[in-house]
Amino acid sequence: MTDFDTFGGVYPAMCTPFAEDGSIDYETLRADARRLEDAGVDGLVPMGSTGESATVSHDEHVEVVEAVVDAVEDVPVIAGSGSNNTREAVSLSQRSADAGADALLLISPYYNKPEERGFVEHYRTIADAVDVPQIVYNVPSRTGQSIPVDATVELAGHENIRGYKAAEGDLNDVSEIIERTREETFDVLSGNDGETLPILSVGGTGTISVAGNVEPQRVSDLVWSALEGDYDAARERHHELGPLFRALFWETNPIPVKAAMEIRGHMSGRVRSPLTELSDEYRGDLEAVLAELAADPVEAR
Repeated sequence: MTDFDTFGGVYPAMCTPFAEDGSIDYETLRADARRLEDAGVDGLVPMGSTGESATVSHDEHVEVVEAVVDAVEDVPVIAGSGSNNTREAVSLSQRSADAGADALLLISPYYNKPEERGFVEHYRTIADAVDVPQIVYNVPSRTGQSIPVDATVELAGHENIRGYKAAEGDLNDVSEIIERTREETFDVLSGNDGETLPILSVGGTGTISVAGNVEPQRVSDLVWSALEGDYDAARERHHELGPLFRALFWETNPIPVKAAMEIRGHMSGRVRSPLTELSDEYRGDLEAVLAELAADPVEAR
């Protein structure tokens, strides 16, 4: 485990590579973790939505976390370990921490549609049970419900709840959360690549990024330029990456990013059912977006 108090910079939401028989390709997974670390990212996030956590078993989930932890040397590993079942989330979170995860990313309960007090009780139960830093993850496009701002602000007071991944698409809410948690040890990270720069501009500290799998150097340059106050450079990177940000959501994530990883030679584009591989109608356009970026490579920071 890596000791750290704050979340800042770029944390790619890792893809999970699959072999032809549908099993997890752990050799490729470890190689990809090392590639991203060598590219200068600030941490790695296996077993989030991009990692297809919904279609892996709990044992596979823990094995993926262990593989990533074992592969890297100096960057923290933030394991996705959420569930719509609080007891299940506690168990998976504890198993992930025991596997070496430095922190946890906890998607909000999906399908159940809890009341505001239910969100608070859910996250507090996990934070009381598992003594590692935890990030509340709000992504209503997947869960069907946004975590109320007041609930997030209340949770920020818990010593183990250290961050918030903002993927709700409402910059007013994100700004209010940052404003109201400035006295806490609590960081707000973008969960949508296209919103990373706006969130940084109001006090966000980084991003859990899909595009960071494909262009880790450029995404790192965008984020750290902004964090260091060079917004001209950050805007330049933001607009340069805009076509990629949009392309990676032409179909449901992680379908396009796994296709991009295949095009770049990092892993197969295979996904687990019920997801399907990228439609032929998009592949040529995605190749063109990637080719334009590859024509002007950048160095790791």
